[in-house]
Order: sequence, then C-alpha cells, then structure tokens
Amino acid sequence: MHNPLVMRRPLAAVRTPGRAHLIVVLAGVSFACTMKTETERVAQAIRFPDDFVWGTATSAYQVEGAWQEDGKGLSVWDTYTNVYNLAGGETANVTADQYHRYVEDVALLKEMGIQSYRFSIAWSRVLPQGTGEVNRAGIDYYSRLVDELLDAGIEPAVTLFHWDLPQALADRGGWHNRESVEWFADYARIVFEALGDRVNTWITFNEPFIDVFVIGGAIRSVLDPEIQPVEDFFAMPAELQAGQAIASHHWMLAHARAVRIYRELRLEGEIGITLSISPAYPATDSQNDVAAALVADGLHNRWFLDPVLKGEYPEDILALYSAHSDVGIRDGDMDRIGENRVDFLGVNYYSPTRVRADPASPHFGFARLPNPDEQPAYNGEVYPDGLYDLLLRVDRDYGKPLIYITENGAGFGPDDDSLVNGMINDTLRRDYIKRHLVAAHRAIQQGVNLRRYYLWSCFDNFEWIFGFKRRFGLVYVDFETQQRIWKGSAYDYQSYIRNNGLVGDDVASAPRGN
Repeated sequence: MHNPLVMRRPLAAVRTPGRAHLIVVLAGVSFACTMKTETERVAQAIRFPDDFVWGTATSAYQVEGAWQEDGKGLSVWDTYTNVYNLAGGETANVTADQYHRYVEDVALLKEMGIQSYRFSIAWSRVLPQGTGEVNRAGIDYYSRLVDELLDAGIEPAVTLFHWDLPQALADRGGWHNRESVEWFADYARIVFEALGDRVNTWITFNEPFIDVFVIGGAIRSVLDPEIQPVEDFFAMPAELQAGQAIASHHWMLAHARAVRIYRELRLEGEIGITLSISPAYPATDSQNDVAAALVADGLHNRWFLDPVLKGEYPEDILALYSAHSDVGIRDGDMDRIGENRVDFLGVNYYSPTRVRADPASPHFGFARLPNPDEQPAYNGEVYPDGLYDLLLRVDRDYGKPLIYITENGAGFGPDDDSLVNGMINDTLRRDYIKRHLVAAHRAIQQGVNLRRYYLWSCFDNFEWIFGFKRRFGLVYVDFETQQRIWKGSAYDYQSYIRNNGLVGDDVASAPRGN
C-alpha cells in the first residue's frame, strides 16, 4: 500500500549521530538528515500572492499569566505546574503577562507589521468550572484584546482550545467522558456569540495528536500509579496510546459540533482546525521500513486528516487502536463529523518523522531515528522540504483544501538566543524561517492553496514541561522585568512582511545552519 505522505527518501549515506537527544512534547517533532535540499538551492527573490497574510501565534496559557485573577478558574496546566511540578518548579502564573500588557504587545505587533495575530481563549477564564456560569470579566478581557487588535489593523485569529482544559472538567473525566462534546459545544457557542461579530477566523482545536496522545498519554503514565511512566513520549506502548483514542474521537465530535454551531449562528467568517503534521520517511526502501513509515503516518497524520477532510478514520489505524481499546465510535458519529467540514485546514509543521521497523518496539513495531543535526533544534530535524512535501500531499490527496500554516518556528538553545550588548542575533532561527518560507513559496508555485503563514512565536513564553528553558520567540522576553527586545529574526520578519516575500539577498545569504 502506498501513501504519498510516507516519503520514500531513505537515510542511506547520512552520517550516524551519537546517542539520540530525547525530544519530547509539543509540536509533531521528529528526526533526520542534513543533506542539501531543493529548497536550500533556491536563491532568487520570491513574492507571495497579493492576498497572502503574515501572522504570528501564541496560546493563552503560555503568555497570559494572571492565573487566578478576575474570576479565572484553574486549568489542568495550572495544576500540572503548581501541584505536580511537571515543569521543574516553574509555572506560567505570570509568564509574559500579556493579560496586563496586551496594549503594549499589540503595539509591538503593529510596529512589526503583523497582519494577523493568532491567540487562544483560556476556557477556564470564560467558564471557571468549565460549564455553567460565565465569568464576564474573562469575556471582557478577550473583547478588549480583539478591539485593540482591530484598532491596530491586525486581524484576530482565535483558537478555542489550546490544551488548557478546565481542571473542573478534568475531574469529571475530561476528554475521556463523552459529555465533553457538549461541554465544548456550550463553551464554543458562548465565545462565538461574544466575539463573532468582530472575529472572522476561528480554529476549534490546536494539535489533537500532541495534546491527546503525546501529552495526555505521558501525563496519565506519570499520575496513574498503575501505569509504568513513559520515558519517550513519542514511543509510548501501543496499549497506552490506544487508550487515548477515545479522547481523540471526542475531540473530533466536539470539533464537528462547534463547526455546526458556528454556521447555525450565520456568522460572517471561516472556521477550521489546526493539526500538527509530520511527513513520515522510511529509513530505507525495505518493505518493512516502508510499512513502518505508513503506520507512523497513520498514527500522527491520517488519524486526524481523514476525519476532518474525508469524514472517516483510516481503516488500518482504526484496527490497530480497536485491537487494544474501545475507540468510542457510536451510531451516527461519523455522519456528524463528515457533515461539518472545515473552511480551512491549519497546518503546524516543525520537522519530519523518520522511522525504521523494529519488531521489538512496544510502539506499534517501529522506532524513530535520532536527530543527527550538529546544532539540533528543540523540535527535531531542520528539513524545509518536509513542509513542501506535506503541503503537496495534503493538496493532492484531500481535494485542494484552503491551507493556513498556523505554526512554524524553532528554538536552538541559549547560544542562539543570547542577549549580548542588548541584542539577540538568533542566526539559526533566522536561517530556519527563511528556508521554510522558501519551501512554502515553492508549494504555492505548484498550485497549493496556501494563503497564510503564522510564525511561532512572536514572544518567548512558557514552553509547557520545559518552562522558560526553551525560547521560540521573535521577541526576547526578560521574565523578571517583562522587558521586550526584538531579536534579529523579528527585524527579518518585519522585512518579509513589508516586501510580501524575500528579496534576493534574503534568500541567497541565508546561513545554512543545520
């Protein structure tokens, strides 16, 4: 069986790295090679379509702070960090303090030329108990933020859920409870009715694979004494991962319900979902490695692409999960999912997945290859052609959907983000962004209906279990003083927006980095 997202590019002749650096959580990460690619050979001025939109993205938990202010309820991440110390004692209780500094931050976005700002709503700020009484102060905050953006000429793009489930709902079973579908539907309706007159771009969920399977499975293994703790979040035992499939199905049902509600309200805008997508490459052309890559693709990509864009689950992965656990599909479920298609698909891309067959692996019989990059990015191999490949594959196999890149970015460590004489050069991040923009432009030239690019992230922020140790921002944040300092990549991005593309020198002079 051939699947176009299982890319037949073996790692033959690629140097073998030392012990793998464990890469975990938060962005569809993977591993790979350092060969020069077609994307890297492009050295000419490139212009994006006239209606192309340049944006940047954040999420509520990572930048807002104000964790207990103005009636906000607790989220699961408040509990994970304050009670269980899952970020080594660091918390996002204050983080970048955007709740209090949004006026300053919007002014910064305007100065940079940002055309659209993607942010998420903290569910527990709107509904402190997840359901029931609305916290008017929470709604008012987001209303002020939306108005501030619009006054600055910046389009708000709102994500309804970016991993911070209200703790009160987690106590009732969270996404494993089928009632979660209606919890989310009620929450979505409240937010649509409050902001839908001014917000025209909506995203229901961010990265279900990462939150449900990677984070959800790993945290279950940490908090449940009956489960052996997982060491590699991307290689958890098949039985544990399959046990999360019912939660992912409830996400798909909740997504469909929200899409239906949005359209019933007859709001003038568009609604989609954001998926982390990582093209799967076999280590060799052997039959076993190609088959392993097909499974990897199915678990990470097709399990969500197929229901969102085709209204069905891939049969091979459904069979794998069903062999271990009840997936939770009931009569009429797939009709509901299929009847409520998205207006656009949000794609988060950071790196590819490279795998080899490993019959001894408890993770569905395959193993991921380590990242051989000499200067590894936090989220895996730097491989711009992976973005090009996945965009063409989605375009070809899913009916040419409208695509927005809703996240793409990188962090490389303290050396790349060092503050020296008041400046941060971040050479490797600048290289990463340039090369991925070139790849995105190549895909557009091939007919892919790509219309937006949101860079992750505008601001350094709280990176989940890694706390403040990992920086991804265009803007350096001193978390002690809350000072914002533009990095070299911020000035680059400002230029790209101003020029609606990269001039020849931008492309030709891009440092090759990894």
